[in-house]
Order: sequence, then structure tokens, then C-alpha cells
Amino acid sequence: MFTDAIRSVWAEPRAAGAPARVWRDWALVCVAVPAVVVEGILRDDLAWRALSVALGVALVATLLWRRTQPLAAVAVAFGSVVTMDVVAIASGVEWVGLDSMVYLLLLPYALFRWGAGREAVIGLAIMFVAAGLSVSDDSNTAGDVAGGFLVLLFAAALGAVARYQETSRLREMEHVALREREQLARELHDTVAHHVSAIAVQAQAGRALAATRPDAALAVLETIEEEASRTLSEMRTMVGILRTGQEADLSPLPGVADIARLARPIGDGPRIEVELSGDLDGLRPSVDTALYRLAQESVTNAVRHARRATRIEIRVRGDRDHIRLTVHDDGEAGGPAAGTGYGLAGMGERAALLGGTFAAGPGRETGWTVDAVLPRAGAGR
Repeated sequence: MFTDAIRSVWAEPRAAGAPARVWRDWALVCVAVPAVVVEGILRDDLAWRALSVALGVALVATLLWRRTQPLAAVAVAFGSVVTMDVVAIASGVEWVGLDSMVYLLLLPYALFRWGAGREAVIGLAIMFVAAGLSVSDDSNTAGDVAGGFLVLLFAAALGAVARYQETSRLREMEHVALREREQLARELHDTVAHHVSAIAVQAQAGRALAATRPDAALAVLETIEEEASRTLSEMRTMVGILRTGQEADLSPLPGVADIARLARPIGDGPRIEVELSGDLDGLRPSVDTALYRLAQESVTNAVRHARRATRIEIRVRGDRDHIRLTVHDDGEAGGPAAGTGYGLAGMGERAALLGGTFAAGPGRETGWTVDAVLPRAGAGR
């Protein structure tokens, strides 16, 4: 298990979206360079003054590449410090770096924030070697050494935490986007299926009437034109939401009050009756729209698949806590009104997402019955 964890860390790719350089980086350079020069001039106990100042100024440049090349920046910066420590130990000189070089702590942060897993492991080993060489300095106590390790680990941990938070945020955004696309797909399916079914029925009626009753066939064509225009309008609304850089149409979505519109005649198809009763005010928009879409899909299925149906009943009743939708047709007993495809699955999923229940099956005596119960406030959070 530990081996698997190491492999997972080693295989972790670089974080996406690392900015090359921003104005803050140049501000850091403008602050760090003068700080190094001033400390180099004023500090009395500094060995190799000119070399130390030159090193401190040169390593400021690593800040400019710490996001795009985090391992290289760590290797150059801490490798230079290691080299200075080794030369000092060999020469018997007590060399201590400049306090103003504290800016190097930004490098372990950037390494764990932006670097790949293998870069983080290699970079951490380099930093530990640099910190470990300070043990050879007699002026440093065990507490100083431990403190140095903890400071490096703290900077690295901050980078890891920032990376985790950003990854979680991006995943949440992807999840939200996926849910929105699923909802749009469901809305598109419900809208198009309903209107296209109406167009198909009207077209069949028009073909039957064309030879004997041309005037009636012309009226059917007008109805087909109206349904097609309505379908195109609703499709453009949903497609507009998917387009980047354009504002979506903010017209209100249909709700329970619009279910009565489903009662308009569809050619020679079954008569549709709508009954709304009880408390149907103050519904959450998601519940309001879901009830309309469930009723719309149920009517579409009945018109398509209910054999010998003459009447479709839509009943919506609200009480204090729930709204019940029942759609029943008087077609042949046991005749499946659901058909195939995503209709029933989408309806059940829509109800479940709102914390409700959904059932569909043959009626007790005739036809097919759809029954959905949704909580007034939607799914509990």
C-alpha cells in the first residue's frame, strides 16, 4: 500500500495553468535585490561578503521561473547553497547565508504547488541535503537544525494545500458543468420529443385529409408550422446557454401553471384534460419546472405509444409538503406508453434528484399511469 502511494505521488503530473510571470514577481525582485545589497553592506559577521551578496542577488532570478520550472529553480538555488556550504567546510570558514535570502522559501512552495510528483520528491531531497549540511556548523544547535527542516516542510505543505484546494475547486466546477449539461440534455430531449411528436401526429392527419379535405389539411400545416417554430425557439434558448461569450435567454422556465397548455388538441390524437388542485403556490423553480417536464414527457409518451387511447388525464395536487403528479391514458390495458429511449430513465432521474419518487406502469383497468411525488422544497441539503 505504501508502495502504491509512492507510485501515485511519483506519477502525479504538473498542475495546469501555471502563470509564467506576473507583476508580483517583478515586485519581489525589486524588494529582494535591494534587501540583499543593504544586508551585505551593513552586516559585520558576513564571511565572503562580495560573493555572498553576488549569490543572493543572482538567486533572485529563480523567483521568475519558480512556477514554470520549479525543480530547476530549486536545484539551482539550493544547489548553490550546498556548494557554498561544502566550500566553506573545506576551507574551515564559518559561512552563513544572508537572512534576506529568506525569499528562497517561495521555491518549495512553488515546487509543491505547481511541480509534478517526481519533481517534488527530487526537489525535497535537494532541500533536505542543503538543510542537513547546516548540522556541520558548530554555531547551530539541534533546535536550529530542526527548525530549518520544519520551515522548509511548512512552505512545501502550504504549496501542497493550495494545490489540493485548487484541484478540488476545479473538480467541483467540472461536476457542476456536467450536471448543467445533463439538465440541458434532459430539457432538450423533453422539449424536442414533445413538439416533434405533435408534428408527426399532425403530419399523419394532414396526409389523410389532403385528398378529401384540402382546407383541413391546410389548417394542419399551419399547426405544424406553429409547433416547429416553438421547437426552434426553445432549442435556440438552450443552445444559447451552451455558447461561450453569450448571455443566455433569461425568460422564465415553464412550470405547473403552464401544464394547462398541454391540453391543446394534437390533431386527431387523444383529448387531454388537466386538473390542478390544492396548494401549488410558492414552489421552488426546480420543482416547478420538473413537474411541467414530467407532465410533458408523459403526454408525449401517451400520444406516441398508447394504443387506441381517446383521453389523457393530467392531475396535479399540492399539499403542505408534497406535490403529486398523475398522468393516465385510457388506451388498451397493459399497453406500454413509455416506449424506448431515455424517457422513463430521465423522468425517474429528474424526480430522484429532487428527493421525490417516480413510478410508471399499466393502469388498474386501462392504459398506462405515471405517478410522481416531489417535495415542495426539492431535495434536502
